[in-house]
Amino acid sequence: MNEAPTTRLRKVSPIRRLMSRPEFGSLAGVLLVFAFFAVVAGDRGFLTPLGTVNYLEVAAQLGLLASTVSLLMIAGEFDLSVGSMIGAAGMALAIPVAIWGWPMWAGILLAFALAALFGYLNGYLVVRTGLPSFIVTLASLFVLRGATLGFTRWITSRTRVSGLHAYAQGDPLAALFSGDPLGVPVSIWWWILLTLLASFVLLKTPFGNWIFGAGGDPKAAHAVGVPVARVKITLFVATAVSAALLAVIQVLDTGSADVLRGELKELEAIAAAVIGGNLLTGGYGSVIGGSLGALLLGMVKQGIFFTGINTDWFKVFLGTLLLAAVLFNDYLRKKALEAPR
Repeated sequence: MNEAPTTRLRKVSPIRRLMSRPEFGSLAGVLLVFAFFAVVAGDRGFLTPLGTVNYLEVAAQLGLLASTVSLLMIAGEFDLSVGSMIGAAGMALAIPVAIWGWPMWAGILLAFALAALFGYLNGYLVVRTGLPSFIVTLASLFVLRGATLGFTRWITSRTRVSGLHAYAQGDPLAALFSGDPLGVPVSIWWWILLTLLASFVLLKTPFGNWIFGAGGDPKAAHAVGVPVARVKITLFVATAVSAALLAVIQVLDTGSADVLRGELKELEAIAAAVIGGNLLTGGYGSVIGGSLGALLLGMVKQGIFFTGINTDWFKVFLGTLLLAAVLFNDYLRKKALEAPR
């Protein structure tokens, strides 16, 4: 005799499943903003291939940071030093090459090594001291920016190093971070690659489960064997290295490095991650969402330009978008969590 099941599983509609995804709000925002600028600025260059590449390139430079910043936020931490790392890594590349005569590939490796070391120190201080990562990396922001400015002026008597294009000619490593493969800026290709890689790690590997555990309930995660400290240190290294990647691409693209490059990028990266549905409290989020947030901000920044509005108003749109996205994502989560009737 077959017994009737004591419980029944209620089917969840595809719409409710979609609404429960952390990146749903940012996807809706991207579609809405694209439609708006297509109507308002479509005949002014926004919809042209060049216009599309322009806003994708702006989005890519932010998306390189947003992908790793999203992972770190899901793990319950922040890194406010990534903006300063862009300037520092750029100078770590430029000074040895332009002043000391190093080959370009050696300068690139030095930039990445400096970033990895500084990211490790940030993560080590956070897990060792128990201080909030907001405080530790805020201090790192000032230390790194000040050290970059001081050393650069001491060595070069300037705050900018130029003329680096000539040193990159024929360098095999520089070729990976410069140019326009298939007519698309290399930053866009790196953004796609990094987003896919980070998303795969988060969703398809045990390390990704550890990230969610470290951000959701670190004590419980540690109790079941998750190496919370190692996870967080690794992610701090990842955010620093992604900032160095952006710095290398910018230096090879412009042929120069500047100590102030990357200023306030840390806040834009966090904004992109939040717009993408990543919780400030950790334990919930999406790399794809963070990249969609970067795309949304890049689209707004270039869309304003195509409409003829002064781009100084971009930060007004940024703040408004950030608040609207948080409210909208919070509403969507509540609706998705409601018991179906």
